[in-house]
Amino acid sequence: MLSEKVHIAVPTAFFEDESVNIQGTISHIRDLFKKGVKSVLVSGSTGEQHSLSLQEKIEITNALELEEELIRNMEIIFGVASIRQKEAEELAEKIRHTKISGIMLGYPPYVLPTQEEACVYAKRIIHLSNKPAILYNNPKRTGFDLSEKSIIQLSKVDLVIGIKDAGNKEKVERIKNGIHRNDFYFYAGGEVDVEEKVLHGYDRLSSIAGNVSPTEISQWFQKLLMKQKVSKQESDTIENIMEQVFQGNAIVNLKKIINHKGIPIGICRSPIGNIY
Repeated sequence: MLSEKVHIAVPTAFFEDESVNIQGTISHIRDLFKKGVKSVLVSGSTGEQHSLSLQEKIEITNALELEEELIRNMEIIFGVASIRQKEAEELAEKIRHTKISGIMLGYPPYVLPTQEEACVYAKRIIHLSNKPAILYNNPKRTGFDLSEKSIIQLSKVDLVIGIKDAGNKEKVERIKNGIHRNDFYFYAGGEVDVEEKVLHGYDRLSSIAGNVSPTEISQWFQKLLMKQKVSKQESDTIENIMEQVFQGNAIVNLKKIINHKGIPIGICRSPIGNIY
């Protein structure tokens, strides 16, 4: 199972022609590992998941498999989602035969499946991957909102270990009341409003800002979970990190900072970043 309370949602590196730079992506993961990061999410968040083709995702998984030190010592979670269920199934089958630790299962944008269709989609992909799975509900990006009933139903699947962005506080409370297991986790997607989310039952973090300040973000989040006092100095540091990352387009800001450190994370795929 996935034991880390914080994972870093890493951006995918792209060359100037917008083709995938797999080694650039891995260089960033290696750098995070050297800084003590124990878990990363690849091809999952940061808005790039649906821009990657099935073949590009498979090439990234192949490259990760060759990184023995990373695979052996990190929880590597891989984002699985597609507008076409068949493609998500193919990726899930590929991941099944790797040492990747788990999957984050996103829902297809635009097509608006019914709740029943979404549950069948999830169960099929999770079965094929045979890996611990975090459900990823992101109605702001996809237009689809996984219902409380569906989340509770999917929580009965042993491999489902949690959900990222379950919804508002009332929804989280009702889901918690409907799930009869202690090992189901609620992941906050990014650091924005995370203090409030922790108060309402979120207990894990899918971090964006951790790409640039992993130690500070992890220590801060752990303090929030433990209800420990955050000092003025720590609070100012976090505020500064948040301003750097989230003022404007977070993924564009991240890449600018990471590139400046000498790691070739490259550009975003337009239209993201096309005004910079």
